Amino acid sequence: MIFINDKAWSITVDAALSPEQSRIADLMEKYNKKYHYDSVKEFQFDLEVKTHITKAARLLAKSGADFEPFKKSRCNPDFWARLENGAFLLKSKVSPHEALLDIFTNGSLYAFECATAMVIVYYRAVLEITSPLIFDKLFSDLFLFDWEYDKNLDLHTALRTDFLPGDCVYFSNPDFDPETPEWRGENCIVLEEDLYFAHGMGIKTGEEIMDILNELRRSNPDEPAYLEPQLTRLQSLRYYKLRGDLSAFHSA
Repeated sequence: MIFINDKAWSITVDAALSPEQSRIADLMEKYNKKYHYDSVKEFQFDLEVKTHITKAARLLAKSGADFEPFKKSRCNPDFWARLENGAFLLKSKVSPHEALLDIFTNGSLYAFECATAMVIVYYRAVLEITSPLIFDKLFSDLFLFDWEYDKNLDLHTALRTDFLPGDCVYFSNPDFDPETPEWRGENCIVLEEDLYFAHGMGIKTGEEIMDILNELRRSNPDEPAYLEPQLTRLQSLRYYKLRGDLSAFHSA
């Protein structure tokens, strides 16, 4: 249920939402969870952020960036230095937002695994909801590697199953083939109810993702792939409170 200023709110009385935002609100109302906002504007901003995340995920899916384990990662050397562990470090005198956008415009020059892909999606969404100037100040030392990310990328992970578009979820593959440990599971961005962006697989349903993982198991497996009861969610209201004022963000 959705509560605004401690009062239950219904989507039927608000016509200011886009069709995608309305679908997200409908899904929120279906869950046995309470989502609290101080104002309608806060709620609308949260929905806007979620739609920016799903848009970024779809853009990355179309970018041409490949899936590779850390040891085979690659990046555009005009913007990034590739480290021995497969991480990407922003080069000096390169603006963070330009380096990030290059992943989407020159995707064929890039290859990384799924966790890095998730972080890239969230960075892109934050860029869209702030500005290039604010993004560059927040993430001046941009570094891409696995689930390592800047503290100003406000992601929280929790054991819960109220999966919403924009969340990251994890499909576990407990009997993965030890020859291909990169397929021990798949991080995914929720796009719609039971539709996900899975880097290396594309845009798939949950069943399709699990079918692919089940084909990548060891010999004589015991356990099938499954969706873990856990999500990672961008705390969008931190960015709402920013409103162009970086000091407000750091003190939140």
